[in-house]
Amino acid sequence: MEDDAKPWRDPSLDPQARADALIAAMTTREKIAQLVGVWVGAGADGGEVAPHQHELSEPVALSELLPDGLGQLTRPFGSAPVDPALGALSLARSQRRIAAANRFGIPALAHEECLAGFATWGATAYPVPLSWGATFDPELIHEMAAAIGRDLRSVGVHQGLAPVLDVVRDARWGRVEETIGEDPYLVGTIATAYVRGLESAGIVATLKHFAGYAASRAGRNLAPVAMGPRERADTVLPPFEMAVREGRPRSVMHAYTDTDGIPSAADPDLLTGLLRDQWGFTGTVVADYFGIAFLKLLHGVAADWTEAAGTALASGVDVELPTVKTFGQPLLDGLLVGRIDEALVDRALRRVLAQKAQLGLLDPDWSPVPSALAGLGSDVRGRIDLDGPANRALAERIAEAAVVLVRNDGTLPLGRPRRIAVLGPNADTAQALLGCYSFPVHVGSQHPEVPPGIELPTLLRRVREEFPDADVVTAPGTGIDDGDTAGLAEAVAAARGAELAVLALGDRAGLFGRGTSGEGCDVESLELPGAQRQLLDAVLDTGTPVVLVLLAGRPYALGRAVTGAAAIVQAFFPGEEGARAVAGVLSGRVNPSGRLPIGIPARPGGQPAGYLAPRLAQAGTVSSADPTPAYGFGHGLSYTEFTWSAPEATCDRTDTAGQFELLLTVANTGRRAGHEVVQLYLHDPVASVVQPVQRLIGYHRLALAAGERARLRITVPADLAAFTGRAGRRIVEPGELELRLAASSTDLRHAVPLHLTGPVREVDHERRLHCSVRALPASRAE
Repeated sequence: MEDDAKPWRDPSLDPQARADALIAAMTTREKIAQLVGVWVGAGADGGEVAPHQHELSEPVALSELLPDGLGQLTRPFGSAPVDPALGALSLARSQRRIAAANRFGIPALAHEECLAGFATWGATAYPVPLSWGATFDPELIHEMAAAIGRDLRSVGVHQGLAPVLDVVRDARWGRVEETIGEDPYLVGTIATAYVRGLESAGIVATLKHFAGYAASRAGRNLAPVAMGPRERADTVLPPFEMAVREGRPRSVMHAYTDTDGIPSAADPDLLTGLLRDQWGFTGTVVADYFGIAFLKLLHGVAADWTEAAGTALASGVDVELPTVKTFGQPLLDGLLVGRIDEALVDRALRRVLAQKAQLGLLDPDWSPVPSALAGLGSDVRGRIDLDGPANRALAERIAEAAVVLVRNDGTLPLGRPRRIAVLGPNADTAQALLGCYSFPVHVGSQHPEVPPGIELPTLLRRVREEFPDADVVTAPGTGIDDGDTAGLAEAVAAARGAELAVLALGDRAGLFGRGTSGEGCDVESLELPGAQRQLLDAVLDTGTPVVLVLLAGRPYALGRAVTGAAAIVQAFFPGEEGARAVAGVLSGRVNPSGRLPIGIPARPGGQPAGYLAPRLAQAGTVSSADPTPAYGFGHGLSYTEFTWSAPEATCDRTDTAGQFELLLTVANTGRRAGHEVVQLYLHDPVASVVQPVQRLIGYHRLALAAGERARLRITVPADLAAFTGRAGRRIVEPGELELRLAASSTDLRHAVPLHLTGPVREVDHERRLHCSVRALPASRAE
């Protein structure tokens, strides 16, 4: 029978049936070859972009591997600067070689990072996930993810390693910028929108890091997690559950960490019992880079590489990334001597091959040539644009929606100042706009001889463009973290001679200590890095009105600026068009609408702290430490005013299987169009286990013209009152509740008493996850 007539080549068959037919024809070596990736571009001279990369990366002879096949290609675009068209051409040639070398003609699945855009040279650098959270706008993030997915797909990539669904538990953690925020519901809704967008473009979305990575002790990267099962169930897991149920991702990445002594890669209750058996996930579980080897190297739960491979397979890990280490000869050795059951290999392989069938990689008409190369011929350099006008416009819209006006004494928006001093280490630094996983930072910083590949206008340039009639002077004052105070006098003099000082402080993204924010860039306190606090105080002392602009990957304690700055503008690494968005907020061209996805601390110590806490975690008379934030979760100001009417509860009593209903009217009583974010918090005053004082259960971003009002019909299912009870099962208890309608976690507008009746009700993964907030036809405000 010709190969094209084999059942695994038949697109009309179910992907599982095609996978089973192929497995039956494969040798053991051919099977395990499909369970590994190869990282060809991660040579020793390429810089470190993953933990223990050079310690665990071994020379790979493709000529020896390819006759058995290859599961994945790791970051063919994202390991070194390469022209997108040349990269696509190289990948197509590699795929043709891979398919031709194995007897089944199976190509590899290519994966890339896409946390803040396609992480390759010349691709759009979008705002980081913490900015996604600040938008409170899932639809906008869906649009961005779809655009990223189309770019990935166009050059031959199949899988994207995003989004991150970790809930921030300690802002000292370096990877806060990669998260969406400190609230599980916000993280879940925004991440699910990203998953849907990426998958809509045909790209396999990868949920990470499953689970609890961001809850490490002392905010240290890749550190143990001390967490009870209730915190895990009610805070860490809900975003993943929502994304699996509603986003339908086709991959999940296990976390590096161990929770109460059990590494995620060695946890069958997590990776199989919960993820697959309860939630119904059917895709692949991939290893975080070198995570299987870490079972031996870091966790000490495996005596050798073979045991590490067997433990991971038995737990539910299907694919070893980024390159072959334990799923190669060590796994084969374990199979030959009976230490590992080949049925575990077949189980993982069935998922891998079914996914390749879904992607069309087993079809008889599969071609290695991606759509972006079609018709270009052989002279392709410079002919694929991954940062076109539509992408840049989208990046700007997201940045505008994400900028948070934290404080304003009326100074903003600015009029027509004659002289502006733009100061600080981030004033004229292009990379101040970018997060750790943007290509210019993640890889490009290790190739300083190569231009960034995209235009990155600085804040200084954008302020000059925004205020063309103003005399704009500048001075850095100090570096990000060098502690140098020699430039303070120059910055102070510039501020004294200006009508207004725009002071740009914050972070430099980097990896493993090469930055102040990013993977492996954890901090001991939330004090501004280096001598930035001294610069801030010195500029405030001049008496010139100061607009503090934070370009950062995490929130920082701002000291005197909380009451002394004329305005505070927070932008979490807002991407390539972020400086224009910030400048637009300063001028008033942009009416700010972002909300804090994580609170800004009042003091640099006191972590971990967050709004999602019980009464015992809040300020009191029995402790001198006060964790109260300077600005709480959900906070953000506008240049217009909104008035909220008293809500009308049409149903404030229901049983534990019912729902509540109420009406709320919000009016824009100001002089310009704007966005209000209506936030719904639930307060459970008496429960069988300790509950947070309040938690977000819903939100609605509302656009209103000046003078316009909207009447909202809000439906709250009783399921949203569920929590993990004493017996470890999720329950809804009868009793009194309070629904808080708020502009932020610290700005309560109305509290509505609710009452649940009936018996305690147990709920499962099929419970309702959302409020319904529906805007009725709009009218003019009175």
